[in-house]
Amino acid sequence: MTKKILIDEMDDGMDEKLCDLGFDAFSVKKLRSEGKKLHTDYSIISFAKKNEMILVTRDTESGQACAENDLPCILLDNNEIFRIVLDKLKEF
Repeated sequence: MTKKILIDEMDDGMDEKLCDLGFDAFSVKKLRSEGKKLHTDYSIISFAKKNEMILVTRDTESGQACAENDLPCILLDNNEIFRIVLDKLKEF
């Protein structure tokens, strides 16, 4: 069974791209528009944990909270973006 993915608000739309590739992905923004109470970092992290989801976020605080609570998370912070830039520069 594929793990569910929760895309934080800043990357709304990534869920659709992941779904197109066969992933079971959801958007905080879309879930909120459906009436889910996902307005704070705590509620988003709790929702991801309760539903056994991997959280994809740019929010460093949420990433740290995931690490402290053993919640799977992909943190797209400046360090991760810098690593991607370095990897791409190696191609030249």
